[in-house]
Amino acid sequence: MTSEYGKENSTQAHMSSKAHMTPVSVPRANAGPKRILKPNTTSSNVASSLNRGTTAQARTQPVKSAENGHGHDDKQMEPKKSWTLKDFDIGRPLGKGKFGSVYLAREKQTKYIVALKVLFKSQLQKAQVEHQLRREIEIQSHLRHPNILRLFGYFYDESRVYLILEYAPRGELYKQLQRAGRFDEQRTASYISQLADALKYCHSKKVIHRDIKPENLLLGLLGDLKIADFGWSVHAPSSRRNTLCGTMDYLPPEMIEGRMHDDKVDLWSLGVLCYEFLVGKPPFEAEGSTETYRRITKVHYQFPSYVSAGARDVIKRLLQHNPANRLPLEQVLAHPWIVENSKKKPSSSSTSSSESQS
Repeated sequence: MTSEYGKENSTQAHMSSKAHMTPVSVPRANAGPKRILKPNTTSSNVASSLNRGTTAQARTQPVKSAENGHGHDDKQMEPKKSWTLKDFDIGRPLGKGKFGSVYLAREKQTKYIVALKVLFKSQLQKAQVEHQLRREIEIQSHLRHPNILRLFGYFYDESRVYLILEYAPRGELYKQLQRAGRFDEQRTASYISQLADALKYCHSKKVIHRDIKPENLLLGLLGDLKIADFGWSVHAPSSRRNTLCGTMDYLPPEMIEGRMHDDKVDLWSLGVLCYEFLVGKPPFEAEGSTETYRRITKVHYQFPSYVSAGARDVIKRLLQHNPANRLPLEQVLAHPWIVENSKKKPSSSSTSSSESQS
């Protein structure tokens, strides 16, 4: 989606009070979920009042610019005890999600640009995924890493829940992968390095993401990767879960086989992602789910001839059937192929236009 801010993406101008906002109404979404979400009984400390109430309430963190993870010393937006829709100028749609839409927005007092995700309670309740939203808010709002999309706060009214998110100007990584067909090794290694560092941080906080895939990754102003969707994540002190969740092509053997799993499921997904970046499709892709599951449990996949020995080594050491044998994130970051290639400038990493954010 071409942005009205396309000409400003090379600077911090999109954070300026001069940024043009064309007000639009926030419509009621009529599209259902794109995939079935399996209910999970995991509890959350986020207020259950997300499901009721007529007055808008909020839980917020101080809001900085979307690029505050890169050393910009921006002043903070003054935190408020409560937000309402009237606090924001609503701009163009950025994308459509499973239960609502995302809009470009500007906080009126500070002029900060954010992405406002609008979710409809009726759709969340119909799909029985209110618990996922509570868990996503609880987890993502406490994470602070340059490669994790910030959740600054939320508020709600009688029919909708609003998430105040960091704006990622370059949009969805998946769309860039679709356009390019596949990424070169420099770009792939750079993304895998950033993602491995973000996952290492998550795991240190006892957070398992469980749904790493291109569709859940966004790109910031400088082309930096941002993990954007924590709907399937868990904050697990026990570090072991046996819930089946995530996306079929990225499911690890232990989840398909119904075994207990821990944070090493994210290592498997990292290997699948590395392969998809380099080849343009997931390693275990098949016409039917039965065959896909068979290939995953047998760890049956093949490399095209153009994938280098170093890249193959990283992928092979991540795609291990036994979770204990998977390459730890520290070793991923220190792997010679990652170190050498992530320092090089990707040949196809630049894009001038903004994309959708969902």
